[in-house]
Amino acid sequence: MPKKNIFIVGLDEFNKQLLQQLPQASECEFHAALDISDIRNVQSYDMQHLIDKAVSRMEAFEGSVDGVATYYDFPGTELVPILARRFNLPGPTLESVIKCEHKYWSRLEQKEIIPEHIPSFQAFNPFDSRAYEKIQVLPPFWIKPIKSFKSFLSFRVSDESQFEEAVDKIKKDIGFMGEPFKYLMQNYAEIPYEMAYMQENCLAESPIGGLQCTLEGYCCNGQVVGYGIVDSIQEIMSSSFARYQYPSILPLEIQHRIMDIARKVITHIGLDNSAFNMEFFYHQTSGQVYLLEINPRISQAHTDLFAKVHGYSHLSIMLDLCLGRKPRVMERKGAFTAAGNFMVRTFEQGVVVQAPGPEQIKKVQEMFPDTKVKIMVKQGDRLSELLALQDSYSYELANIIIGGKDESDLLEKYNNVLDILSFKIDKEEYIAEI
Repeated sequence: MPKKNIFIVGLDEFNKQLLQQLPQASECEFHAALDISDIRNVQSYDMQHLIDKAVSRMEAFEGSVDGVATYYDFPGTELVPILARRFNLPGPTLESVIKCEHKYWSRLEQKEIIPEHIPSFQAFNPFDSRAYEKIQVLPPFWIKPIKSFKSFLSFRVSDESQFEEAVDKIKKDIGFMGEPFKYLMQNYAEIPYEMAYMQENCLAESPIGGLQCTLEGYCCNGQVVGYGIVDSIQEIMSSSFARYQYPSILPLEIQHRIMDIARKVITHIGLDNSAFNMEFFYHQTSGQVYLLEINPRISQAHTDLFAKVHGYSHLSIMLDLCLGRKPRVMERKGAFTAAGNFMVRTFEQGVVVQAPGPEQIKKVQEMFPDTKVKIMVKQGDRLSELLALQDSYSYELANIIIGGKDESDLLEKYNNVLDILSFKIDKEEYIAEI
């Protein structure tokens, strides 16, 4: 029987290996609609070039084209529905994807169905000299572009001075994602004119706090299913993530409430035949649950967490959906009962003088055979120039993915790994060892 040919937008070796470990892998071949190098660590996004390149690859393929998918955010999530429509494949509509990812439009949709679970918000134009005085959200508040990921260009401001400082940074780099996102809205999506051409391309919203988590789920033929919640644990005194940990330790009652909210929102927005992940905060004192954002894809940062606990990753969900199937239930048959994706960070600018080499990584894997290390930087990298990888307050140097018995076991293994890996950052005044 001929194998199904699945085209991935942003195919990379790390996730390709996980795809090949799936139960469905024996019936599938995986190909790059676009390579990871086409959509990450690039200076700019030429959307028409990327669309044409992907279409040309898929049209030139000699076998059948049976599915298209991605586990990466912009521009991956937008390109999948464009390619699915072009080749008559299962997938979500571009309009529903944009409705999830356009931070202002998404908040308007959420306000209609779950007003008590979202913060106060308002769109504004960062190039308007009177922007601050027009914002009616009381400070402190967060400001961010209507399209970004990994907290790119997201700032918490308490007064006009901080606002102006943050806006200066936003104005410098907002076009990196903002302009190609706008191009797709104006040329490929059937969405309201006022959304596609709005001048207010930033969002201000009041802070929401508490324990942060991400619900992984999918919608198939109108049925919304949640299959796992991952805790997002922040650095002390910072909004940057220290690690993702699975499964969640939140009370089951709160997990059920999160699922109920997700079901309402996804149904209302009309996202279908798609995976999604939704980020939430649970405020323990008030008992309130708040929705932060919706991403119309699986989280690739969680893939190996699911693999360690379930025996294979939730790329399985993505794969079934792109083939037009209802995803199979993921049973817990993995080697571990808990897993963590740790982010090694630094909070100051500098140049990478030394990054862990193959010998150090090999030593880690000899000591902890199931641990995976992804080094995000290389010698000579200037951290401030790695825009596509970073949030607004830190620089991510590596991901360390660990399986264990419980949280304390994960932390112990992580500290042992850090003792082996060495980074040196030239911060001009001194060399920092991490």
